[in-house]
Amino acid sequence: MATITERTAKDGTKRHRAEVRLKGYPTQTATFKRLTDAKKWVQDTESAIREGRHFKTVEAKKHTFADLADRYIKNVLPTKPKLQQQVHQLEWWKEKMGVHLLSDVTPAMIGQYRDELAIGITYRGTQRSPATVVRYMSALSAAYSECVNEWGWLDDSPMRKVKRPKESRGRVRFLDDDERQRLLTACQASRNKQLYLCVILAMSSGMRQAELMGLKWQDVSLKDGYLILHETKNGERRRVPLAGHGLGLLREHAKVRRLDTALVFPGIDNADKPLNLRPVFKIALESAGITNFKWHDLRHCTASYLAMNGASLSEIAEVLGHKTLSMVKRYAHLSDGHVSNVVASMNAKIFGGV
Repeated sequence: MATITERTAKDGTKRHRAEVRLKGYPTQTATFKRLTDAKKWVQDTESAIREGRHFKTVEAKKHTFADLADRYIKNVLPTKPKLQQQVHQLEWWKEKMGVHLLSDVTPAMIGQYRDELAIGITYRGTQRSPATVVRYMSALSAAYSECVNEWGWLDDSPMRKVKRPKESRGRVRFLDDDERQRLLTACQASRNKQLYLCVILAMSSGMRQAELMGLKWQDVSLKDGYLILHETKNGERRRVPLAGHGLGLLREHAKVRRLDTALVFPGIDNADKPLNLRPVFKIALESAGITNFKWHDLRHCTASYLAMNGASLSEIAEVLGHKTLSMVKRYAHLSDGHVSNVVASMNAKIFGGV
């Protein structure tokens, strides 16, 4: 809704005060000497707001998207986990939109580059997945939120009007009893004597590869059977319990630990860098005849085995280090037997005497 009100200035001249009100947006006002200028401003402003091009603050016309990206990368990202990955993502957006003023970056423009991102090819020669596109958009959205809430460069984020692609259902690939035994046998026969221990620890604890490889001895309690992860995906410390075969193997490994490094699994050529198990793990998979399986799927094994042994979704989330249950719902079907027992127990208790 727009209104134009005629007023008389102190010098006796006429002024036209234009006001634009659209639901969900701040009221915009401007004053003109000529009625025609006021009408044109109203028309342009309404169109710009509906297309997502109009922002109240003049700061949006002072800064480019490159300014936003550079400031966020320099001042904000160092405080967040997964720094390098988000830097790469924001640099991609900067390459596409960097020269544009913030006032000119529209949802339509972002949507256009989102589609370009989706059909792009990764360095591995594969097309980007919807999940990857969502990560790029999440990095962009976080930068815009900082720009709006902390810097005051914009009144609103254009990302609110940009749809994110729907991610595919979470992958659930775990080893059955036969596959697990074949893989462990192949790992024991590997030329790398630490492969078997690392696979056992990953499978029994749910640790990510980076968490396991970055583990330091000062964060391991062999006596009480737990370890502390400081660098996790969600940025929070996590206590990981150790038990059984994995704990026993780790205690044996501690007896022959290297004294020139704090890493539990140091690299062969450089003790200050984590061990690279990618080549030998690939060989072990081939030797065991296991296909469509990655190191990260060892984490799926942990979750799946927990579900099949009666663990609740909240317990699985706690072991894996997830803040919400959404990520572990993919394993719910594996605990159907446990759920059925709970329901049967409840029914027996309240209707048993009927």
